[in-house]
Amino acid sequence: MASQTQVIINLCFWALLFVMAQGGYAGEVVEYPALTRCRAHTASVTDFGAVGDGKTSNTKAFQAAVAHLAQYSSDGGSLLYVPAGRWLTGPFNLTSAFTLFLHRDAVILASQDINEWRVIDPLPSYGRGRDKAGGRYTSLIMGTNLTDVILTGDNGTIDGQGEFWWQKFHKNQLKYTRGYLVELMYTDQILISNLTFLNSTNWNIHPVYSSNIIVKGITILAPVHSPNTDGINPDSCSNVLIENNYIVSGDDCIAIKSGWDEYGIAFGMPSEHIVIKRLTCISPTSAAIAVGSEMSGGVRNVRAEDITAINTESGVRLKTAIGRGNYIKDIYVRGMNLNTMKWVFWMTGNYKSHPDGKFDPKAIPEVNGISYSNVVAQNVTMAGRLDGIENAPFKGICLSNVTVHMAMKAKKLSWECTNIEGVSKGVSPRPCDALEVQSGRDELTACPFPPERLPIEDIEFKQCSYST
Repeated sequence: MASQTQVIINLCFWALLFVMAQGGYAGEVVEYPALTRCRAHTASVTDFGAVGDGKTSNTKAFQAAVAHLAQYSSDGGSLLYVPAGRWLTGPFNLTSAFTLFLHRDAVILASQDINEWRVIDPLPSYGRGRDKAGGRYTSLIMGTNLTDVILTGDNGTIDGQGEFWWQKFHKNQLKYTRGYLVELMYTDQILISNLTFLNSTNWNIHPVYSSNIIVKGITILAPVHSPNTDGINPDSCSNVLIENNYIVSGDDCIAIKSGWDEYGIAFGMPSEHIVIKRLTCISPTSAAIAVGSEMSGGVRNVRAEDITAINTESGVRLKTAIGRGNYIKDIYVRGMNLNTMKWVFWMTGNYKSHPDGKFDPKAIPEVNGISYSNVVAQNVTMAGRLDGIENAPFKGICLSNVTVHMAMKAKKLSWECTNIEGVSKGVSPRPCDALEVQSGRDELTACPFPPERLPIEDIEFKQCSYST
């Protein structure tokens, strides 16, 4: 009898392990957010033959799953569930009214078979790939002309396995520009939340020509010297909320862009109405938040607050150049806590990278209305390097309530300023003369920050559930 009992216990144990390997108990309830409506149709990637062993290619399974669920875009929408496991796949596209949900122990692994990465046209606002002239490799997760797209989970992981691509990039072995982990083009209503992104081939999250975008509660991790592994790059996008994110990368943690030189000017789509809140960033070679350098469609009305950066080259960096044209204006930053920085404030009008020699030397960018307040920084090499453009100075720069503690081996000159105009109050160490220290009856009290909230900040999510 004891022997029979032990056999039953062993069978139950192995059955339990099998169930857990498939993503948990049957009937496990998964909760997920929705922007407009809960999804009426659901499926698991395993329904399409996917195998989560980290070795079997699941490219066809992911593609087939999305193709099947696309029929429900106008019939209640759909959710594709990725259970626990390691799911190797090449690039696949998404569809409208669609949620991709990753179990907490699910890892999507980007294929290292370069033949799975087809070459697509360059972005029209860039005119070429950023790494190489001509086309570019597709991104791992793509979508074009979509509405209501959600990538979320219980902190599941999307791993780009970027080392393969970084080595080829450094050795100049790639004919085309590397793709990104996620790129959504011409898409309205995007939510990316509660996921971890690892080792991206290039930029991690790239919404472009899109609107009404929320990226929240995500973690992005890449080696700090990996090439161009920007965290979140809204590009010619409007109405964007980026909040509660943690990013360690080899490039800018967040970079706001809008096209490159004559191509961006011709395309003419700005990035505007962008809110960044509660960002934690580590990037020793780049900025916590960058505007540019590709900003030829214009960038305006950006609001950033509660920014923490550690061992990061600069806090907020503005990058532009003659030939970019258009504008960077109405940039508001308050509440930065910075530790170990090369520069706290960095602006340059001499960022020389151009797509080709066809840029217009008369396309002079306007930089105006840049406000920083309530900033504390420790262990800083240089407080500010602010270099505008000759005969087109950066105007309307405002700094208030700023305390910068210099490093033991700080530069003798705390500030370097050329071709800028602005005001300051309560800034230590004392800024350059171009930022006139305000005193007297009409003195500056604080730099402006818009009091009204943007509508994207007040979006309410529906709470939905799905039984696996």
